Amino acid sequence: MTSSYISSKEQARHYFQQPHTSVPSAPIRGAAAWLGHELAAAPQRWSVDLTAQHIAELDAALAACAHMPTQALTADTFVLSELAEVAAGWAAQVHRGIGCLRVRGFPVQRWTQAEAERAYWGLGLYLGRPGAQNPEGELLGHVKDYGERADRPEVRLYRTSANILYHCDAADIVGLLCLKPARSGGASRLVSSVALFNAVLEREPELIPALFEPMLIDARGEGKNAWNALVPCAWNGERLHTFFHSDYFRSMARHAQAPAHSAAQQRLLHLYESIGNEPGFYLDMEFAAGDMQLVSNHTVLHARTAYTDWDEPAQRRHLLRLWLTVS
Repeated sequence: MTSSYISSKEQARHYFQQPHTSVPSAPIRGAAAWLGHELAAAPQRWSVDLTAQHIAELDAALAACAHMPTQALTADTFVLSELAEVAAGWAAQVHRGIGCLRVRGFPVQRWTQAEAERAYWGLGLYLGRPGAQNPEGELLGHVKDYGERADRPEVRLYRTSANILYHCDAADIVGLLCLKPARSGGASRLVSSVALFNAVLEREPELIPALFEPMLIDARGEGKNAWNALVPCAWNGERLHTFFHSDYFRSMARHAQAPAHSAAQQRLLHLYESIGNEPGFYLDMEFAAGDMQLVSNHTVLHARTAYTDWDEPAQRRHLLRLWLTVS
């Protein structure tokens, strides 16, 4: 029987194997080249609500597979009908369209946490193929503050309440389902990496070649190497793929024995952050309980603002995360 999920190595191999033909010399147009103020003015482009029919299908699927372990579910055991087709359209919009989507109305306050996990995993099977999020094989991540120190390089920042800089994850799509929001803060900040490329091309075109050359990235304790070399961008003549991870690129400085980033690479890190945080360039998505966010890791960079949590442990911010392979 074929597994419904893939390993972190399989997922990363698929994600990074992007065809590259040339370095583009003109601005890239298309749905993925948006500016934040454009989306903020047209929420119907990126925000939808579940219907009563969709929720009824999820409830029925939950009841039918209540006896099964969550990660043993398949599309044959977690059966959706209308919502299956709708979910395929959502995945296409994120993977081949504007690169982001918010779906509101999951009844997480009525469901138990176990039911929410099962429903989210089951829906994920129709959005793509779930993959492990680290070498330990974590498949359904729990994004919350574990009280770990954000200044330690081996700590993954999603396990803290700290600000997280712009980055991509090594999967086609990252999905988050909010079980409980923070008391304040914790917005998901999105920026089009296609629009960022266009802005760099306009403002400092001499830096463009550095986007298509290897850049050292800190492994931060994951895998056998202390660091790796990755090429941030690939262009196949039709689509620009970007992998960017500011925190991990920047923490290369702790490896004194590693070659330093070039002046162009250091300038690119600064420029991506500064342009990406210009008012009007990014879109902030606030999370309410029952919101699901889907983001492309090819055409969108995502960040998170720092947050203040509730004093009561049962109320504290808690999101479920999926990494999905689409094609």
